[in-house]
Amino acid sequence: MTIHDFDIQVANGQHVEYAQQICDEMAESAKARGTGIARRSPEYVADKMLEGKAVIALYKDGTWAGFCYIETWSHGDFVANSGLIVNPEFRKVGLAKAIKEKVFELSRTKYPQAKIFGLTTGLAVMKINSDLGYEPVTYSELTQDENFWQGCKSCVNYDILMSKNRKNCMCTAMLFDPAEKAKEYEEKMKKITHKATLLERIESALKKIGHES
Repeated sequence: MTIHDFDIQVANGQHVEYAQQICDEMAESAKARGTGIARRSPEYVADKMLEGKAVIALYKDGTWAGFCYIETWSHGDFVANSGLIVNPEFRKVGLAKAIKEKVFELSRTKYPQAKIFGLTTGLAVMKINSDLGYEPVTYSELTQDENFWQGCKSCVNYDILMSKNRKNCMCTAMLFDPAEKAKEYEEKMKKITHKATLLERIESALKKIGHES
């Protein structure tokens, strides 16, 4: 079994039948890890599929293999790729990474100006986020939308979060800021241009010396 045995696509109405199974696996996974995630109903997951704000992975025989969806906060200024889950039958083949890459691409297409963020305790997810360009940040740099933080209520660590006035918790906060990335790219291009110009000057000076001699 390899990653090529899976179809990873933007979910739609055809995939609504998997909503209950996805929610059940999310709950089981959270219980197994001893951490909580914002509980979502099958109706909520189905709505995400119908809105084109979710990514689903199916094995070549049609079995549900993985899922992730997009949530928007602060009037679309912030986007979260939430509910990443992989069917236990299909773990260890790189599905989580492939799904995250696809939903990240979908987020950038739908909300090109939005900051994309996530909260996670998983090292594997942190690595994937880092590869996509996310940076670790303080909670103060995330959305302050009350509805987002209400979603933390179902987590076993919610009391810790509140005792620290939502400044930190067991999760690591990570953020992809498109404006910051554009700035970094611009600075990089300036340095490349500067180096190229410097090389041209050196070559020109060497040619001049050569002609004079």
